[in-house]
Amino acid sequence: MSTPTDYIAIFVQFLVAMGFVVTTMIVSHWAGPKRKTSDKLAVFECGIESEGNARMPFSIRYFLTAILFVLFDVEVVFMYPWAVNFRALGTIGFVEMLLFVGTLLLGFAYIIKKGALQWEK
Repeated sequence: MSTPTDYIAIFVQFLVAMGFVVTTMIVSHWAGPKRKTSDKLAVFECGIESEGNARMPFSIRYFLTAILFVLFDVEVVFMYPWAVNFRALGTIGFVEMLLFVGTLLLGFAYIIKKGALQWEK
């Protein structure tokens, strides 16, 4: 059983961390330079002059492609442990991985059929 006194060290560490953060913020605000010129407040993007509105909407195809990439790229995370333990899993592990890859291929075929990866229509 743990008692409240067992958590004193964690509480003290939390206080020290919060004290460090607050002290650092106050000192940097107090000691930092405060020169606000028009050049300093101007928008700067890699040395290229800004054009137009920065809030222009992106095409939904960009987000769809990014989400599909993440979806089909994460499968590698599940395949790596399977590949490492391939022999230990035996035939049952192989069949389960075939079902997993088959499901992914069905999803990929559906995406291709719907034309989700075509940029121009």
